[in-house]
Amino acid sequence: MTAQLLIGPVLRRVTGDSATIWVETSAPAQVRIEADSGASGSATTFCAYGHHYALVVVAGLAPDSAQAYTVTLDDRVVWPAAGSPYPPSVIRTRATDDRDQPVSLAFGSCREGTQESSRRRLPPDALDAFARRLMAEPRERPDLLVLLGDQVYADETSAKVRRYLKRRRRNGHRGPQDQVVTFEEYTKLYLESWRDPEVRWLFSTVPSVMIFDDHELIDDWNTSASWRADIAQNSWWRERISGGLASYWIYQHVGNLSPDELAADPMFQKVSTAGDATELMRDFGLRADDPASAENTDQPYQWSFALDLGRTRLVVLDNRCNRVLTPGARAMLPAAEWDWFLDRAHGDYDHLVVGSSLPWLMPPALHHLEAWNERIAESRHRRTAALGEAMRRAFDMEHWAAFGKSFTALGELFRRLGEGGDGDRVGAGGAYAAPASISVLSGDVHHSYVARADFGHPLATPVMQLTCSPIHNQVPAPMRPLMRFSWSRAVARVARGLAKSAGVAKPALRWKRVAGPYFGNAVGVLRLEGRAATVKIEGTKKDGELFDVAAVTYHA
Repeated sequence: MTAQLLIGPVLRRVTGDSATIWVETSAPAQVRIEADSGASGSATTFCAYGHHYALVVVAGLAPDSAQAYTVTLDDRVVWPAAGSPYPPSVIRTRATDDRDQPVSLAFGSCREGTQESSRRRLPPDALDAFARRLMAEPRERPDLLVLLGDQVYADETSAKVRRYLKRRRRNGHRGPQDQVVTFEEYTKLYLESWRDPEVRWLFSTVPSVMIFDDHELIDDWNTSASWRADIAQNSWWRERISGGLASYWIYQHVGNLSPDELAADPMFQKVSTAGDATELMRDFGLRADDPASAENTDQPYQWSFALDLGRTRLVVLDNRCNRVLTPGARAMLPAAEWDWFLDRAHGDYDHLVVGSSLPWLMPPALHHLEAWNERIAESRHRRTAALGEAMRRAFDMEHWAAFGKSFTALGELFRRLGEGGDGDRVGAGGAYAAPASISVLSGDVHHSYVARADFGHPLATPVMQLTCSPIHNQVPAPMRPLMRFSWSRAVARVARGLAKSAGVAKPALRWKRVAGPYFGNAVGVLRLEGRAATVKIEGTKKDGELFDVAAVTYHA
């Protein structure tokens, strides 16, 4: 069978003189990527669940260049497609010494893949609009696209996927009628979303990193320990979690790793050299979901990752899979992964950017309500705790505020960094200098805003919350006034009083909205140059073009 290119090429990491490019093919093939300069790489596809994938490392790229490339399968050129109306796909490298070179990060979250994904017509897709703008203005191309969750929706599917699922259920494949369960069903989500022509071109020419949020698995994923116990009662859940995490690893996570990290990653080495990695991936999905199970002696698989671009350090955190859900000890990250984060948060850089699918700084009224809810959900009184748990699930009260110890620890870390380092983690010349900026990129909440943290005394470093969501979804109209009111000082005081009555300590910091909220589809761009940072939120008009929603500049 002649192999065809199903999805991709997806340009993932560009590091020094190397780049990684991911593809899915219709049959086994030898995949070769060749740049105009002669730099190249090749890999044989690996197989999982009857599907074929390759992650090709292209080595020997010239510094500070933009090189068009081709993709061949078994010596047949399959990309660019014949007669393509789109500009050439290129790999752009940075200068050998890029310390003074600006860094540009595009970011956002929550993208349903089609115009009518979940039984409603959505406003224009901001990622499509962003791609069209880059075609016309290639100089605006960012260094990296940071996708912050809900790249696909396993539980809110399109009409096309629902028809496919209906046929599957009639043929004996168990599970909800309108939600995907198996790895095979997950592949349809990526096929539908990533073959969108503009987005496919964008992914082929702008490097990208990605982290999941709940809808890659199911709404409210890992809200609490009792949620986990309840969802496990569904006969289809074990296959859902295994297929969901396996497909996420193949389609999204593996591309987050640099060439050196891929070479050192035992899981990638096993999968890429196995004749058929199906059982490996099935077992991996189950172990990654429950590393604390009696039969599993492994440490939790780490989905968080970090990278440097010039004088900017990006650390992207897993807010979902490895949460600690034990009442009284809830945490966004387990202890070992938090220590890993602390090590990366300290260093010799100008700008620290933290990717968190869930906003750290929420509208204040919502923050206080979630903090109150965490406290009553851990009440010694059974009925009170049951009420708190029911509210936690019903109103999605599971952001950083509902993991109070983690919220406080993150704020304390930022405060110490902004004061100029930390005594227990210093560089060769002593404590690190305070960063020029700290920015937390987030999505999830289906509206966009910029907020600034206030620690009660001047810091050398501005600490900012940059939330951009959705890329392609929408907030129900009745919810929008409630979200606006949640920024009100008066409403926040009432919510704070409720939290205080439950014994919740006052946060050690305050925060103020600088821009927003904006409720349309949008994409954010953070530009870091010298000691200054500028974030711009761009929304989509009815005609699908982008317009400026907000622009905020901050610096040390």
